[in-house]
Formats: sequence, C-alpha cells, structure tokens
Amino acid sequence: MAAAGLTEVQVDVAVVAARAAPPCAQNVAIEALDTRSPLRMRFLARCNDTPGWRYEYIVRGRVSAMVAVAAAPVAANEALLETQVTIERRDISNIADPISAPEEAVGQMSRRMLRPGDILRSGQLSSPVLVKRGDAVLMIARREGIEVSTAGEALDAGARGAVVRVRNAGSGQVVRMRVAGQGTVEPIANGVSP
Repeated sequence: MAAAGLTEVQVDVAVVAARAAPPCAQNVAIEALDTRSPLRMRFLARCNDTPGWRYEYIVRGRVSAMVAVAAAPVAANEALLETQVTIERRDISNIADPISAPEEAVGQMSRRMLRPGDILRSGQLSSPVLVKRGDAVLMIARREGIEVSTAGEALDAGARGAVVRVRNAGSGQVVRMRVAGQGTVEPIANGVSP
C-alpha cells in the first residue's frame, strides 16, 4: 500500500469462525494460502508435534487510508475544482486505484456523476481535452532560447501530453505534435520545427 502512494494506511484483521487450536509444544507455523483479496484470506496453522495438527482459518481484512473524496456533486465530464475535493479516511479494501492526494484529482474530468463522499479513483478520471478536432491551434517550437510559432489546425482531439495530427496553416503540411496546453501544440522531439 505504501508503494501506491497512500498515506496513513491502517489494516485491521479478524479471524472468521475461529477454532480453538490444541496446545503445541513447538512454535505454530502459519502459512498463507490465499491473500489476493484482503476481504477473504486463507491461512494454515500447523503444529509439527506428534501427533500434531493442521487447521485452516479464514481471515477478513479491512484496509483504510487517507484518500481524496468528492466534497460536492460533480457532473459527468465536468472538471473537478479544488472546492469539490477533500481528503478523508475511508475503507479501500475493495478499491484498486484510490487517489491519495487532492491535487492529483483537481482539474481532471470525471467520467461519471459523483456524489459527495464518493472515493475518487484514477480509473474514473481523465485529463480534460485541450485541443478538439478542427480547432485553430498555435504550433510552438522552442530551442536554445529561440521560439518559433505558426498557426495550424488540429486534425485530432487530445488532452495535455497527447500526440495529435496538425495541419500547418501556411504550408498545408500535416505533422504530429504534442498537446502543450489549451489550443497550443509543440514538437514531439527537440529540433523539429512547425
């Protein structure tokens, strides 16, 4: 969970229908049989005494962390504002892609309607489209302190960082460029001019 960038992670576990194990003169060996989902894990407890014993236990885990949640209603395809995002401790046991920092969500577009309290997930958000097909765009190339710009027409739609085709308004040449901002594109690699 720490690798996922989550903060203040807490894990609570409970054994379901625990069976009292007989005494064991040696240390009881615990082996994980299935830990794919924290909601239902299986473990084996084994005593190697003679006669010894083996018992299987079902364990339910609950994982919670501080995550970004909707603080206000958000319509589908609406960019999230800073006032619409807050951070709260939530159960994320069954959520694969929660967002932990509000700044990761602000400015992103929601793919579906969000209600206050909904956990924000990276899979339900997308970057806003900054260039639409047919838009007039400014093609900007920068190199060693020199900036060259010319007008163009976007032939594809794209969010920031997306590669789109652009027709140079002066030459008619079609080139592939990266979306840099609202209505602006730049060369994919250095040394390419518009």
